[in-house]
Amino acid sequence: MLRFIVNRLASSIFILLIIAAVAFFIIQLPPGDFADVYKRELIALGGQSEEEAEEAANELRDRYGLRDPLPIQYINWISGIVLRGEFGFSFSYRTDVGELIAQRLPRTIGIALAAHAISSLVGIALGIYVANRQYSLSDNVAATFAFLATSIPRFTLALIFLYLLVFQFGQEHVSSMFSPQFRHAPWSIPKAIDLIQHVWPVIFIAGFGGVARNMRVMRGNLLDVLNQQYVTTARSKGLHEQRVMNRHAVPNALHPIIAYQGTALPYMLQGELEAAVVFGLPTIAPMFYEALLKQDIYISGSIMLMYGILLILGNFIADLLLGILDPRISYS
Repeated sequence: MLRFIVNRLASSIFILLIIAAVAFFIIQLPPGDFADVYKRELIALGGQSEEEAEEAANELRDRYGLRDPLPIQYINWISGIVLRGEFGFSFSYRTDVGELIAQRLPRTIGIALAAHAISSLVGIALGIYVANRQYSLSDNVAATFAFLATSIPRFTLALIFLYLLVFQFGQEHVSSMFSPQFRHAPWSIPKAIDLIQHVWPVIFIAGFGGVARNMRVMRGNLLDVLNQQYVTTARSKGLHEQRVMNRHAVPNALHPIIAYQGTALPYMLQGELEAAVVFGLPTIAPMFYEALLKQDIYISGSIMLMYGILLILGNFIADLLLGILDPRISYS
């Protein structure tokens, strides 16, 4: 086990360097840089002339090394992360990227974990329920729900929710985590309830498709397991059907679900990104979207690197859980 962990950590570092390199070069593919965006803002909003704005843009390029070749910019960025723990300087926010991510990452992870927990628990429970009722009315209804849940784009669902909450139910402050009276108040039960009232639509939207996927995967796996010979043998011995399900069928049907957990959290983060951008919540998602539009490369690259870390960490935890659940798996 220890050797497996050491090997995975070593390979993860190499994979992260590749992810960081690919992400950094991809976000630089659009023509121009942040200085061009800055120049256009000076002309449109600052009232400066073309020559003055160009001079300010060139000064910005010289100050932050935007004229350097891309490999040099990447080496400077990744060396700052590895050696000093610095993720670069945000041009648009005028502050350290690490501070911005540290402020918003806990909120984002919290919403994604809540969506992930709901999608896993509800999806697995529904999958077990409909597997015992194959081709029944409830199974057909669940199949229709799964089709709709995986087909409707999450940003479309977010727009529908936003319209209903604002224009039909008159909810205010949908673009914040708290109402104004709770924003700077100490933690209490009313503040926690207010938080739930503001973030539940994003949690629901992020986990909506995950519920359908987990349900369909669990249903298919469980139906395959129920047709296995060892399940037939357990039934022939007179074991109660519930005991056969809980002790023999369900644990073995969970293997693909657990293996999928490695990619589930980044999937939920993607759903949170789409919903949070529509609702304007102060999480990483709107900041990431704005950074892509303004070509704020260090924010974009750092967030994509964070997503890569979560993906690798999720797969690592899923592998460990599979080893615990299935004794046939060996890490030697």
